[in-house]
Amino acid sequence: MPSATLTFVFAIERGAPAPLTQQRTKAAVPFAGKYRVIDFTLANCLHSGLRQVLVLTQYKSHSLHKHLRDAWSVFNAELGEFITAVPPQMRTGHDWYGGVLDALRQNRYLIERSGAEHVLLLDGGLVYRMDYAELIRAHRERAAAVTCAVRPAGAAVAGGAVALHCDDADCIQGLTPCPEVDPDITFDAPMGAYLVDKALLLAELDALADAEAGSTSAVDSASPPGAGADLAIRLLPSLLARERVCAYRFGGERGRVTPDRYWSDLGSTDAYFRANMALLEAQPQLDLYQPDWNILTYQGQYPPARTVPGATSGNEGIFVNSMLAAGTVIRGGGVSHSVLFPLVEVNDGAIVDEAILFEGVKVGEGAQLRRCICDKDVVIHPGERIGFDRAADEARFEVSPDGIVVVPKGEQV
Repeated sequence: MPSATLTFVFAIERGAPAPLTQQRTKAAVPFAGKYRVIDFTLANCLHSGLRQVLVLTQYKSHSLHKHLRDAWSVFNAELGEFITAVPPQMRTGHDWYGGVLDALRQNRYLIERSGAEHVLLLDGGLVYRMDYAELIRAHRERAAAVTCAVRPAGAAVAGGAVALHCDDADCIQGLTPCPEVDPDITFDAPMGAYLVDKALLLAELDALADAEAGSTSAVDSASPPGAGADLAIRLLPSLLARERVCAYRFGGERGRVTPDRYWSDLGSTDAYFRANMALLEAQPQLDLYQPDWNILTYQGQYPPARTVPGATSGNEGIFVNSMLAAGTVIRGGGVSHSVLFPLVEVNDGAIVDEAILFEGVKVGEGAQLRRCICDKDVVIHPGERIGFDRAADEARFEVSPDGIVVVPKGEQV
């Protein structure tokens, strides 16, 4: 059954959190000490038996293309399997992708030549586990034209989301803007996964793309709602009155993945920071260690992480309740409640507390970091302090509403 499905993963917009997407698209943002955000969606495809996956790319896509090559060249082309990056081909003009539906229209020929019965549309900038094979099965059982995966939402929904209104049979009857934040209001929200009958999608593409004309190009726009919400806004309204559009409830007992019901759009610097820090809880909602649905990624051939005494002080390097990736060395420094990506160095007397350090970050002797995110290859000079004086931090870096300091990629501090 999954072999009758062609999958599109959208990774075309810059997305949020904005400071971390200056040099890469949201789908390529590092997450949880070793992964990229898109790894979660692609792992869902792999475990769900989906073997024909097209990743639509556009904004600063080199990092993502490299990751797809290094981490996801796992399928057998001789069996018709693929995970292929598809930047704008300009087959229908000379424009970049102008949004999710325009991206599909520009790649209409890929849909037409596919022997699939259904097309699965996925937002590549989200973090969750889901068995798409079960969504496909539910779509067939209910003879739906479109099936939209939904999740319960409420006060914590990010701006730009939409509310779906379902009847007692879980058929979607309409959608409205997200209600005002109110802890007493709950509703169904789209979670960025849509299954559409191939013939219906082809019939709709031209008409829907016409409605996209004049919209801001994804090249220049951060697309705040994200591809998942954008699809709900663009795709569903014209179909609700004449097609059977069903909701598939996320986190049910059917399916092969442990239903942890975790979903995050990492929609801001603070949301990104909280999602990483939540992984350090004794029983995190997103359990990266569960064996039945492992997340694949690329790992360099780095030596093991280690702690060693400081060359000057002789103090032991220590870490408490933290994630340390391969190649990381703590030389007489201290790390607590932090997430360290590969090849990080924390030197003698340095203190790292509640921080996220991307690959190749070097923290000099006696430096102190607190509640900050250091992008790739940042060098913190000896004795530097970040995260202790908000006014001083704002004069040099971007600081989130919750006070999270973001040090840009390659910065010498």
